[in-house]
Amino acid sequence: MTDAHFNVPRLRWDVISFTLFLHLAALLAFVPAFFSWSAVALAVFLHFVTIGLGISLGFHRLATHRSLKVPQWLEYFLIICGTLAGQGAVKGWVGYHRMHHLHSDEAGDPHDSSLGFWWCHIGWLMHQVPSQSQLARYTKDIAKDPVYRFCHRNYIWMQVALAVLLYVLGGMPFLVWGIFVRLFVGFHSTFFVNSACHMVGYRTYQTGDRATNCWWVALLTFGEGWHNNHHAFQASAQFGQRWWEIDVAWLVIRALQAVGLATQVKTMPAFKANQ
Repeated sequence: MTDAHFNVPRLRWDVISFTLFLHLAALLAFVPAFFSWSAVALAVFLHFVTIGLGISLGFHRLATHRSLKVPQWLEYFLIICGTLAGQGAVKGWVGYHRMHHLHSDEAGDPHDSSLGFWWCHIGWLMHQVPSQSQLARYTKDIAKDPVYRFCHRNYIWMQVALAVLLYVLGGMPFLVWGIFVRLFVGFHSTFFVNSACHMVGYRTYQTGDRATNCWWVALLTFGEGWHNNHHAFQASAQFGQRWWEIDVAWLVIRALQAVGLATQVKTMPAFKANQ
């Protein structure tokens, strides 16, 4: 498969190899000896920390869109949480997402949904992607920050360190559920924002692209599934708009705002029916 968008004629064998390994390793969850309810609870907790706090709040709403401001120590904590989600280095994540908004569902979008479900869900990661020099144009604001640079360069070793810690604390059950199963669920939960949320669901706003709101993706990703709302108001830290559009990351932001840890919080206009 070639990608006319970026014209980089190569497969990413490192990503392909890791993806295959992760999916096979996640199957260890079916081994009875590697199951415990404490390991499952650990995986759920780490899913919230890495995807809810790290990806949704840290990488996305804070680092990518600057939808709010928090103290520097808290920002760094959120970026570390996002790095432990294992979804690549932070500058790449931020750069890809900024490109997605600039060229949503058209040439220049790294995960253009018009190329089909497989491509926008996971295939784009395994095939041609923008070069590092292309991505660098979209991440100048974070490129020189020492903590961002550390996380960017060491995201694999940080995951290894977490794996070692979990193994020491709880043996194979903690390793299997806290790393392999948690990464598997976290990857596909986030990838569904790129795929399902451009193919199924409903559209509250005409945004000029295919972005949709999808409730089950929102549950998996702590609010990211209200993707059509997000595309309509990209700068907003609030994604869920109707009362039943549950946005856990937004609730966390409101809590941080209540105790003075979140300021300059950008929001979307109040929803009005039949608009």
